[in-house]
Amino acid sequence: MAGTTEGGRKAAATNKAKYGCGFYAHIGSIGGKKSQGGGFASNKVGKDGLTGAERAREAGRKGGLISRRGPAHKPYEHRLGQIRTAGAMVEASA
Repeated sequence: MAGTTEGGRKAAATNKAKYGCGFYAHIGSIGGKKSQGGGFASNKVGKDGLTGAERAREAGRKGGLISRRGPAHKPYEHRLGQIRTAGAMVEASA
């Protein structure tokens, strides 16, 4: 029953029975207190001198540099060579 709605309800009931009815409020408050208010949505300038959006841009740049994907192709120009080759073959056979 793990991973089902019914199983989730049973787990919630067990947690509330074991740890009290404020169990979820308590663990939520722990997470809220530990929060540092950072992240990519933050406008605060961090220790690295960047805001969240700038930090996200830099992280994306670094990730893109080590990407395993090849370079992007321009679909029209890529097919244009095939069309020209096919056209030359049609003209040569005519």
